[in-house]
Amino acid sequence: MKTSLEDTLLAAIRTIPDYPKPGILFRDITTLLGNARAFRRAVDELVHPYAGTKIDKIAGIEARGFILGGAIAHQLSAGFIPIRKKGKLPHDTVRVAYSLEYGVDEMEMHKDAVKEGEKVILVDDLIATGGTAEGATRLLRQMGADIVAACFVIDLPDLGGRAKLEALGVEVRTLIAFSGH
Repeated sequence: MKTSLEDTLLAAIRTIPDYPKPGILFRDITTLLGNARAFRRAVDELVHPYAGTKIDKIAGIEARGFILGGAIAHQLSAGFIPIRKKGKLPHDTVRVAYSLEYGVDEMEMHKDAVKEGEKVILVDDLIATGGTAEGATRLLRQMGADIVAACFVIDLPDLGGRAKLEALGVEVRTLIAFSGH
């Protein structure tokens, strides 16, 4: 009997209570990444809607977005753009500030990472409040990218991140939603 995607993901994602602070249920995908079947299934499901579509680049948000994004880029025969925290890239960069739950941070990418009009999919492991994904969307658009979609394994819909990206006109694809955070 074939296991449903939801069952596979639920079994592979570890929930850690009270991390990084009391009251938070941390959704840890390292267990999914370590489970070859679940990892393959998640990547295949994220790739499927775009198979046969011309996608130029996958932009992965540091750090788990690098793992997922690299696998997705490989499957779609697309290039990969690392979006990193400020000061981590060695060449000329473009930077944007974005909101965190408790403050502001900055992320950057290389100035030559994307060309005007290139079709890009943004990837990370999880969408919560959407601050990081919104910042990455602004950064990519600032450089002329055509954002086809933003893809995440996990959605925490109670925190409103998906709605924030959709309000920017970004199609959001997630594989599983967890209520409560």
